[in-house]
Amino acid sequence: MRGTMQALVKDRRGPGAVLMEVPVPECRPDEVLVRVKATSICGTDLHIYRWDEWAEENVVTPNVFGHEFAGIVEAVGVNVVNVKVGDHVSGEGHIVCGHCKACRTGNAHVCPNVRSFGITVPGCFAKYAIVKGTNVIQNPKQMPFEIACLQDPLGNAVQAVLAGDIVGKSTAVIGAGPIGLMAIAVAKACGAGTVFAVDINPYRLELAIRMGADAVINSSDVSMADALHEVTGGDGVEVMLEMSGNPHAIRECFAAAASAGRVSLLGIPTKEVSLDLARYIIFKGLRIEGITGRRMYDTWYQLKNLLELGRIDLNSIITHRFTLERFEEAFALMASGQCGKIVFLHEE
Repeated sequence: MRGTMQALVKDRRGPGAVLMEVPVPECRPDEVLVRVKATSICGTDLHIYRWDEWAEENVVTPNVFGHEFAGIVEAVGVNVVNVKVGDHVSGEGHIVCGHCKACRTGNAHVCPNVRSFGITVPGCFAKYAIVKGTNVIQNPKQMPFEIACLQDPLGNAVQAVLAGDIVGKSTAVIGAGPIGLMAIAVAKACGAGTVFAVDINPYRLELAIRMGADAVINSSDVSMADALHEVTGGDGVEVMLEMSGNPHAIRECFAAAASAGRVSLLGIPTKEVSLDLARYIIFKGLRIEGITGRRMYDTWYQLKNLLELGRIDLNSIITHRFTLERFEEAFALMASGQCGKIVFLHEE
């Protein structure tokens, strides 16, 4: 299959993007061609669209971006044995080497040779996308495409929540963006104690309640650390899930953590963050987890069981649906924070 298709391209190293005609990709022997049915905007995509310091250091241009998708297999390379035409699929976005020490010891998600779908190789904001056969994730045909495309960010939430013990422990989600909202639902499903959501956006805090948060804190009104110490009787919170990437919020997160607690860091700061390591980490005896992507492929099995068995429901998190042609409106809405998850539904 050749010809052209419309795709959203990061065409230059600066703010914005352009919808343009590009060649339809062809799959090599170990690849799969997917007809994309639904994609969703990630916080990483907003970094790319705005073009901040992180994007300047990590993103290849020109490139079709977007990495959260669901679709139908259109063609299969001759060496691919686990996928067939017509399958409903999503994909793991980390394309790893398979031979480094990290890959060979069960830590492929931090492969130093990784290529990233929609960041360093072409992604899914297009009619068709190429996925490595080993990266394909099968979906039940009854799963709506707009739910199936959310599994990639759901995996981030699952890894953050389950990076340590959660059962019965007080938990705070810092940043009620889409992944933070998913983390609330995952924490509740996995037996967390009281779950607090912290944000400065009243709209997002309302969504946090809908996703199951027991209490919310607007940190534009009060000190997050002071408020969380107050509601925990001065102990601090046992599990802190930092999803915002805001430098001040990160510092407050460590201040609010209970001694011997756990902090999972997923939010991407756009600049360096200074911390009083002795006071807030070393002498507290904290356990720190850096969260990137999903553990391959443990997290995928965990999230799919939670989702397919109905332990979590993602319908409430989708607040807006657009066609790809309306990308400027969609990214402006994403930047405003007055949304949950934004999904692009791809027309035939």
